[in-house]
Amino acid sequence: SLTIAAGPDGRAALALHEKGLAALESLLFAKYQMYRNVYWHHAVRSATAMFKRMVRRALAAGRLEPEAVALATDDGLVHELMQEDTTGLARQLRERRLAKRALDLPAADLPADARSWPAEDPDLLEQVEDRLARAVGLEPGELYLDFPAKPDMLALDLLLVERDGTVTPLAGAEAARHLGLPRVAAELYRSARRLRVFVLGAASVPAQAIVELVTLPREEVAARVAGESPLLR
Repeated sequence: SLTIAAGPDGRAALALHEKGLAALESLLFAKYQMYRNVYWHHAVRSATAMFKRMVRRALAAGRLEPEAVALATDDGLVHELMQEDTTGLARQLRERRLAKRALDLPAADLPADARSWPAEDPDLLEQVEDRLARAVGLEPGELYLDFPAKPDMLALDLLLVERDGTVTPLAGAEAARHLGLPRVAAELYRSARRLRVFVLGAASVPAQAIVELVTLPREEVAARVAGESPLLR
């Protein structure tokens, strides 16, 4: 069902015959399931949070060059950082001793205005995590706030060749005209997301305060981190 067609700019581009729409919709739903059940699974997200913190610490300390991160595999980086594992995270990752969930809430239970800064601002996120860790009796680096964001999870950017030969971009409203899934993409995206807090020690986290925190604009969170006012209220 795939073919080549001329796009709006006249250049050849990948296109889909109209008869392939059902297969495309099945593929999109499989993609949604992969995010919900694999990419955003709690064990994957815990390991990802620990791995990112380990690499950021190594970069900040000069024990790792940015070029090495781009070229190495995840396992290769873990092995290399185990040689001088000041955080202990490399060994914990290698031994699959992952941070445990102290909070796990579906996005559908959160206010609709929950923000995406935890997924988009790693510097602010690390500062927030360390402030939260101290607030619940943990050491910096022992708590991870995770709220993944990918609003275009089911977005399409493809040409459609209709039965009469008409070529149209299969995106936005045009995608919703031909497919059912894009019409409910926002709800599917929300159902796949979860707000989680992972910890490396025993701790009780204030659920409502965390929820309120992720509904704040990035600028307000940054101001709280930079100032003397409490992060959680």
